[in-house]
Amino acid sequence: MRIRERLAHKRPVFSFEFFPPKTEKGEEVLWRSLEQLAPLGPDFVSVTYGAGGSTRARTIELVGNIKRRLGVEPMAHLTCVGATRDELARVLDQLAEAEVYNILALRGDPPQGQEKFEAPPGGLRYASELVAFIRERGDFCVGAACYPEVHPEAADGGADLRNLRAKVDAGADFLITQLFFDNGSFHAFERRATEAGITVPIIPGIMPVTNFEQIRRFTQMCGASLPASLQGRLASVAEDPQEVFWAGVSYAAYQCRALLQPVQADPFTYPRPGVPGIHFYTLNRSPATRAIFEILQLSRACYG
Repeated sequence: MRIRERLAHKRPVFSFEFFPPKTEKGEEVLWRSLEQLAPLGPDFVSVTYGAGGSTRARTIELVGNIKRRLGVEPMAHLTCVGATRDELARVLDQLAEAEVYNILALRGDPPQGQEKFEAPPGGLRYASELVAFIRERGDFCVGAACYPEVHPEAADGGADLRNLRAKVDAGADFLITQLFFDNGSFHAFERRATEAGITVPIIPGIMPVTNFEQIRRFTQMCGASLPASLQGRLASVAEDPQEVFWAGVSYAAYQCRALLQPVQADPFTYPRPGVPGIHFYTLNRSPATRAIFEILQLSRACYG
């Protein structure tokens, strides 16, 4: 199943993101999380790609195992970092052999110790080039990333949208956002994207807060903002991990409910549908996302 086909016939879709573990214990945690989430019927799960392609082999192995062992549709991340066109072609061939046809195409972050991204000799410079390269190699379904609060390296919002439009024009079937905590920022971005001629589905990326210091680091790295109300709540319970967990789950559930509900632009028009789906950043742990699913299922207002 290609994700573009699922998006064409089902709304909303739900998906989860994982990363290849580095240790045996980490692998146990990952598979326990996958096995706990599989019964929820996710539409797909994605597996990240380490800096410089450091987890390339493990990503390929993991997505193949997820499909075989759990029967869940996987999506492999793929980056331009540290790889020639020939190496990227070999990865795509391996994914096709494993019957993995969904790929999230990313430029990737510069390797550790390198301030700016530099394309390797014989490699690719931009995510848009990678999208086009993947589409040329077979009938893959290609996703790309977007930033509701502007990519940290972009000169401004206009430049960021032009780069995003280049990915879509190159063949991206759908977009997944970087994490955000302000739905207003997402809706404003969605409007700007539509005005820029971007019409592919945009799936919001949601990360439930389970660790206050960790989320502050993440938001600083990716340029996302923490609303004052959420910061205040988290700061007030920062010394109690259980309270932080439930504060994060409650806020993420509120975000998801609001995003999934139909939007009434004005009193004289029909409401437009809510977002096409939700992509959860799990950090390889399932309790927070499972709890959010429980809340969404109880509300019922988010479905249909």
